[in-house]
Amino acid sequence: MESLVSTEWLAARLGEPRLVVIDASAHLPAAGRDAHAEFLEVHIPGARFLALARLVDTASDVPQALPRPEQLANELATLGIGPGDRIVFYDDSAVKTSARAWFLCRAHGIGNVAILDGGLAKWKAEGRALESGPSQIEMVKPMSLLSPARIRYKADMLANIAHGSEQVVDARDNARFSGAVVDTVHNLPGGHIPGACNLPFATLFREDGTYKPLDELRAALDAAGIDPDRPIVTSCGSGVTACVLLFALHLVGREDTALYDGSWLDWGGDPATPKSVTVPK
Repeated sequence: MESLVSTEWLAARLGEPRLVVIDASAHLPAAGRDAHAEFLEVHIPGARFLALARLVDTASDVPQALPRPEQLANELATLGIGPGDRIVFYDDSAVKTSARAWFLCRAHGIGNVAILDGGLAKWKAEGRALESGPSQIEMVKPMSLLSPARIRYKADMLANIAHGSEQVVDARDNARFSGAVVDTVHNLPGGHIPGACNLPFATLFREDGTYKPLDELRAALDAAGIDPDRPIVTSCGSGVTACVLLFALHLVGREDTALYDGSWLDWGGDPATPKSVTVPK
């Protein structure tokens, strides 16, 4: 299974054994939307709902930290997902949360996962089948998952400012990244990690919500000043849209990547960390 699948591909395979379709929608508080309520109202036939908001390690000092392996394993088990299943994530979110679900699985050693290109919006626009109500799920035994790989923490990012072995790419819009506006999403000042470059995640999509072609993704990476010969750490506000960058990098063949867990919530919320702005104060 490819990492990015089309609505045509999925429609032709709905109901196949060991193919699990998951609605991974989640929304920013300001959106005023209830993702689970919307799922119950309408979803792709046979889909199950992943509560991403629960997949946070609340015992960690890192804000919005990735879940522990047993947390993710238990959540997937409640959705009836076991070893060998193929998982297709989709969302109906402005912040493209299916990429976060994809990365959670990949970071914990689950490889056969994909994202539905264009998500629920494209599926609906094409007049494809829909259903409502709760899913019928038979819970399975939780998988044994690996501790998450390809993760960076504040100490790593501080050290990287000095040695610069990894380039940092920030997925937020340029106004927040530059410091032209405050980060009202996370109630923090604007700005960025010193040395970071900016590639707003929203620029990676076409108008219909599908990912841009590979040549355009590569051009966007190049325009952002990303060196093709150096590894990449992605960041954003809290670690969600940074996963969109990770997915796009995966599509163009870049696997020397990592996520800064906590992102600007972790960095911008610490008065001791250095911050850069690119506009006059």
